[in-house]
Amino acid sequence: MTPVAMAALHATCFTTPRPWTPAEFAGFLADPLCFAVQAPAGVLIGRAVAGEAELLTLAVAPAARRAGLGRHLVAGFLAEARARHADSVFLEVSAENAAAIALYTATGFAVAGRRKGYYQHPDGDRADALLMAQALSAPSP
Repeated sequence: MTPVAMAALHATCFTTPRPWTPAEFAGFLADPLCFAVQAPAGVLIGRAVAGEAELLTLAVAPAARRAGLGRHLVAGFLAEARARHADSVFLEVSAENAAAIALYTATGFAVAGRRKGYYQHPDGDRADALLMAQALSAPSP
């Protein structure tokens, strides 16, 4: 998926936080610390450094939701985080995004904190961000 396609998909999924631009996706893809996990109807961008990995964004096309694609992308992220020697992973998600919170909880993440008023909606209202994390165990032999 090209940065333009990633940005178009991201725009169908997000207003808060704001959708990323093609240039932002290109910048992440050019960074050797970052990686993409992709499927035809979804993309996840992660970054791993100094024993930690961060899930930066996850977008699944609305028509492809509730079919396991999000779980597949998160599993790919966790595998790549382990391959990059991360001991722990974390993310932030809007406290208003119940579907994403359910996905992340089902894939082993737990709430580790809250950032009050972190995201700004287009109308100016603000939403909290939940910080979610999990420790990674060594892959099974």
